[in-house]
Amino acid sequence: MFRVIGLRRRHYWLAVALLAAPPAIGQIAQPGRAPAKGPDAPKPTDTPTPQPTSATGQAMPDAPIVPDAEFNAALPPLSGDINAPLEPLVVPPKPPAPDTTPTPAIAVPPPATTATGQLLPLTGDTLAPAGVQDPQLAQPLQPLASFDTAPLETAADIKDKNAPTIRYETVVKGLDATNLTSRFKALSALEGGHGKAANATQVSARAKEDEGLAVRLLKSLGYYDATALAILDKDAAEQGKLRATLTASPGRLYTLSSVTVQADPTTPPELVRQQLPLKVGDAIQADRIQGAEANVSLVLPQRGYPFVKIGDRDILLDDQSDKATGAYTLPVDTGPRAAFGKLTTVGDAVFDLDHLNVFPRFKQGDLYDGRKTDDLRDALVATSLFRTVAVEPQRTGTINPDGTEQVDLLVRQTKGPPRSLAAQAGYSTGEGFKLQGSWTHRNLFPPEGALIGTIIAGSQEQGASGTFRRANAGRRDKTFTAIIAADHSSYDAFNANTVTVSARWSYDSTPIWQKRITYYYGVELDGTNESVYDFGIGDRVRRNYAIAALPAQIEWDHSDSLLNPTKGYRLKLNVSPEGSVQGTARPYARTMAEVDGYFPIGQKLVLAGKARAGSILGIDRDDLAPSRRYYGGGGGSVRGYGFQRLGPLDPQGNPVGGRSLNEFALEARYRFGDFGIVPFFDTGNAYESSMPKFGDLRYGAGIGGRVYTNFGPLRFDVATPLNKRPGDSKIALYISIGQAF
Repeated sequence: MFRVIGLRRRHYWLAVALLAAPPAIGQIAQPGRAPAKGPDAPKPTDTPTPQPTSATGQAMPDAPIVPDAEFNAALPPLSGDINAPLEPLVVPPKPPAPDTTPTPAIAVPPPATTATGQLLPLTGDTLAPAGVQDPQLAQPLQPLASFDTAPLETAADIKDKNAPTIRYETVVKGLDATNLTSRFKALSALEGGHGKAANATQVSARAKEDEGLAVRLLKSLGYYDATALAILDKDAAEQGKLRATLTASPGRLYTLSSVTVQADPTTPPELVRQQLPLKVGDAIQADRIQGAEANVSLVLPQRGYPFVKIGDRDILLDDQSDKATGAYTLPVDTGPRAAFGKLTTVGDAVFDLDHLNVFPRFKQGDLYDGRKTDDLRDALVATSLFRTVAVEPQRTGTINPDGTEQVDLLVRQTKGPPRSLAAQAGYSTGEGFKLQGSWTHRNLFPPEGALIGTIIAGSQEQGASGTFRRANAGRRDKTFTAIIAADHSSYDAFNANTVTVSARWSYDSTPIWQKRITYYYGVELDGTNESVYDFGIGDRVRRNYAIAALPAQIEWDHSDSLLNPTKGYRLKLNVSPEGSVQGTARPYARTMAEVDGYFPIGQKLVLAGKARAGSILGIDRDDLAPSRRYYGGGGGSVRGYGFQRLGPLDPQGNPVGGRSLNEFALEARYRFGDFGIVPFFDTGNAYESSMPKFGDLRYGAGIGGRVYTNFGPLRFDVATPLNKRPGDSKIALYISIGQAF
């Protein structure tokens, strides 16, 4: 830069020097003439070259235009210090304003000519007349938009897919020792060309790119002296084929000679260093160092430091010692140690502060934990009432008695659409097709008071219901639900027209927070008209039943997923004290116990098992409404048998249900990618007695397919009964969402 500026100043003074020498102007203005060469050049003659003359006609000696002494004296003095500031540029004075007084025209004499009409040579200050101007120079410039901006084609460009190609093979050397060969081939430009190229230039360009790739990969593992060289030559084994040989030299492996963390004192001491899993002697690997720094950024907000900032690392490499090492230094700004304060909110509010304070799983004054902040945001997202929602820690400057700084959480709210439509379809042998649609307004009765309308249109079941649901009712994940429903069911076991009114309080698991213990309890009133087989008269009759129930359930869930568990277990207990009025009131109790277990074998196979038993105590079977009895068979029971087809049958071959039930199932869930295969074996039966028996079991087996999605697996099961009875189908098909258990 400075050199360019200096040259420009030198040209300025040169111009001044030239202007100060008038006698040279004539010679500069005289057109130069280069000696002609070639076959058309004039032949040399003995006529001597005329010597230049002055304006008076006298011969001029062959002397410099400007003497060296005069030229050097005109140059400004230069300093020998190249770092010295430039001298100020002397601006010449402005010329005087031109005189606008008109001047009389002066007659210009015609140019002097010889006797033959030729012009005499110019002398003195006389300039040669200007030539004829090129008419194209007077035309306006062509607009830029009219130019063709398409890039020029080169020999390396591929004209079309049918253009002739050359073949080449790629040979990689020197990367096996570092286990980088497979990673290199996955990113290689040569490998990406699949051994084909338009020409050798393209192969060479790919090889050059792979040289840089090999060096970058080796440096990422700590080989900072790595080099790579690619050579192209002809393949001796196959004529017309090239061989690209890339040879990499890792050089020495650099290791950490020291690990230094520059941070303020923390509580507990050395918290930052403990969360930085690096030690002296470790290879300076890029991914490992970045992962260690990310661990600091992740863990410190969980230990009370929400405002931690990781600075730019510094690794000073030492390549002069016998052992290649690097000194690692990481600056960390931990910020203040903080405790939870209060919630504040801004934006288009969906919830006020009273309802927002239902969601946190922390109390004011608890040590700050970033996981609980994320949990609060996830819980708000799960309400599906926000278009956007964010939870951000805010410093207050208030110091608590324990020395922590109070940090408030700012909730930024933006309302989303409260209404939604949903649909669900399924099919199984015995139940037929079932299509269910629902309309939901999630916040018709704020806060979180939803109204849900549902319609069921199936081949064997039709119905409609209205549901009021209050989510997070006084406590997070506690729900109150009230339902009014009308339903018509027509199955082999019974034909019923039922009206139900129920209310339930529940504490539920959600995909965001799967709870170890969940429960529900409630009240249910049913009025039903059902077809039942009367063994006394030997035919089916219709009877009316009025049923009051107090259903309750508790579940211990130690599995790792709600929809697709792969390990752990679940234990579920149900009890429902009920009273049936059918002529006279009869109290009884329905009970059910179930345990499911999941056992992983390797990374892709899970063994899943289920055992379930139920009992109805205090009432005879024939005094029970058919819809309240136990039945076996179907997609959630013993597969291979029709829905509710297991258990005692009437003389017409229809199931009549029982007062007890037992079921067992075993599945081998093999998953590959987003798909899976599940062979399974089921057994069980329903019994007339109040306690289940383990004799007269029915067996079913089959195979299923799974398609794993972000909302759960899609299940396709095909099963067959192994000890079928007369009337049982040979094949049963089940399609639904979620695992069988």
